[in-house]
Amino acid sequence: MKLRTTTPASINRTVRLVLILLAVIIGVVVPLQMTQKASADQYDDRINALQQDIAKYQAEGARLNGEAATLQSALAQIANDKSAIQTQVDISQAKYDQLVIQISDTEKQIKDNQDALGKTIADLYVDDKVSPIEMLASSKNIGDYLDKQEYRSSVRNELTGTITKIKDLKKSLDTKKADVEKVLADQKSQRDQLVAKESEQQNLLQKTQGQEAGYQQLISNNQAAISEAKATQALVNSRFKSNGGFTLIAAGSLGAYPWNYSNCPMIGYLSTGGDDGNGSDGHGYGCRQCASYVAWRIANETGKYYSWGNAVNFTADAVAAGYVEGPAQAGSIAVMDPGKAGQSYGHVAWVEAVSGNTVTISQYNYDYGDGYGMYSMMNLSVNAFDHYVKIK
Repeated sequence: MKLRTTTPASINRTVRLVLILLAVIIGVVVPLQMTQKASADQYDDRINALQQDIAKYQAEGARLNGEAATLQSALAQIANDKSAIQTQVDISQAKYDQLVIQISDTEKQIKDNQDALGKTIADLYVDDKVSPIEMLASSKNIGDYLDKQEYRSSVRNELTGTITKIKDLKKSLDTKKADVEKVLADQKSQRDQLVAKESEQQNLLQKTQGQEAGYQQLISNNQAAISEAKATQALVNSRFKSNGGFTLIAAGSLGAYPWNYSNCPMIGYLSTGGDDGNGSDGHGYGCRQCASYVAWRIANETGKYYSWGNAVNFTADAVAAGYVEGPAQAGSIAVMDPGKAGQSYGHVAWVEAVSGNTVTISQYNYDYGDGYGMYSMMNLSVNAFDHYVKIK
């Protein structure tokens, strides 16, 4: 049967509701989304520019690290590290500002849609008080009745779609608020790192009294430790790179670990302060070094604080203590051998999780871009390490 080409007054009212709802969807949601995108683009450009600055600082850090060991180059390295950390702080601030705008826009979208829905639902409720039998009785013919039902159904479908959008906006809002908390936590860690670098700078100047001779004496007294750190970093960098690199999950400082920026300030590669003022963690390791961190993790799991020397010794000493070497699994230590005896003292990390060929590790004293003595958690290939020994 052909539908009527004329529209009764009751249908006109329903059509108006549809038009109102479409106006809400088109007029409220789309412009706000466009505004949000414009704001996001503005901050994205700023964040991208800052990330490019980070890359420049990392390149400059690598260049300075290759220079001759002088007080001037050491202070330049610290200044470069401070600039890199400050740029990370600026990135976090830009991300925070971006999220604040997005949250405000999303909250306004939710409110505007809820207000419009309230009016539309109220109007629809009045129209819905007419039962299908009453509607059929008041219709001039079947075509008239079908027209009314079709438009009523259209309004319901639009309402359902808009309600779904509101729910999605609320989910997005929750995610953005969680992102803000993470960004603020990252910024706190980055600001702590900046304070640590400033402390490192002051410690270096105090120990050398601002004189090149004092710096060279410090280097001479700690030449073995510095050579070990350089060799280890070169080894770790090469191994990580040859196995596909890594994805950084967390970085900065681990609050539970007893040694941090304030009580164990690093001077370049060197641990200072600590338990005895000379960089010891009180258990035979340099504070904020890889072996110190893993020994602390083992002690937390087993109640035993082992003195296993350098990282390269951890595999044999762990097996001698009754632990079993095997495949990578959570609760293991991950040990990297130096390649040649005496080349370096190796590197050791704690295995947090394993998924397929990817291992999640936590560690201290891998320079991922913010200097030495830093905590980091990352994903990388299980092949990056030579041995895994189950502890937990």
